[in-house]
Amino acid sequence: MDRVPRLAAVLAVALALPLAGCGDSGGGSDKAAGGGAIKVGLITKFPVDFYDTMVDAVKQYDAAHADVEVVYGQGKSGTDDEGEIAIIENMITQGVKAIAITPTSPNVQGALDKAVKAGIKVVLIDNDIPGWSGKSSVVATDNLAGGKLAGQWLAKQLPAGSTIAILQGRLGNPSLDDRVKGLKEGLAGAAKVVAEPATDCDETKGLNAAQDILTANPDVAAIYGACGPPITGALQAVKAAGKKPVVVGFDASPDEIKAIESGTQAASVAQFPAKMGSLGIETAVAAAKGETVKPAVDTGTEMVTKDNVAKFK
Repeated sequence: MDRVPRLAAVLAVALALPLAGCGDSGGGSDKAAGGGAIKVGLITKFPVDFYDTMVDAVKQYDAAHADVEVVYGQGKSGTDDEGEIAIIENMITQGVKAIAITPTSPNVQGALDKAVKAGIKVVLIDNDIPGWSGKSSVVATDNLAGGKLAGQWLAKQLPAGSTIAILQGRLGNPSLDDRVKGLKEGLAGAAKVVAEPATDCDETKGLNAAQDILTANPDVAAIYGACGPPITGALQAVKAAGKKPVVVGFDASPDEIKAIESGTQAASVAQFPAKMGSLGIETAVAAAKGETVKPAVDTGTEMVTKDNVAKFK
């Protein structure tokens, strides 16, 4: 092997190594070796289908654009603020020109401020950090609108005087909070909320919360979840209890799609993670090039039921 290519390959691997401890999934080293590509970072919360779909879309974009090099980082859970902060700081050191990130919470704002101070453009994907002026754009679902969609749908399914339990996501997360706020607005008083525990978007916590809800409220008419994993857990609790509440989720994850198809789950609000990923990285690259970008990009929502579930498989 020629000495120059060998050195370039070694340097590329060395650049990728610092992120490995924080969930780096590689990518872009050949472009780095070639030089001239705009380096941008993608940071996602944790390894679940929703974010894996987002990452896959970005990898397709990366492969199709020789002038862009994407480096990847991923946290360990939906609450892994420290992991995301470490990845942000690592990407600053690597000299990325833009970061597209699904922020775990507003707690990562300090690290993102450091990025902006270093001249790095920041595009938020999936979750906003309200009131933060450092972002170039937010590419996300209109979560309030999605919650309203679920509430309006549920209001038509439930008889008068019904009760509903809400499995919240992570308290203080603006996007997840909007899904609950929107649900209540969409219900417009059609059902009484009897419980709304936080689950941190964790399946086991969703299971435990649903068990508690069904014990305290055995006649609850519906259970709504602000994210997919807790609803998957809730379905296990519902089956074990032999109950049949109307179960509605948010995310339309693969597990939810299977449950809707089988009839154990009634519906879910679909997001479009692939669209978030591709539009998010496009926006980040455009911002890095100094182009004007939209401050907000709505990637859409749709109600998934047994009537249309086939197109979401």
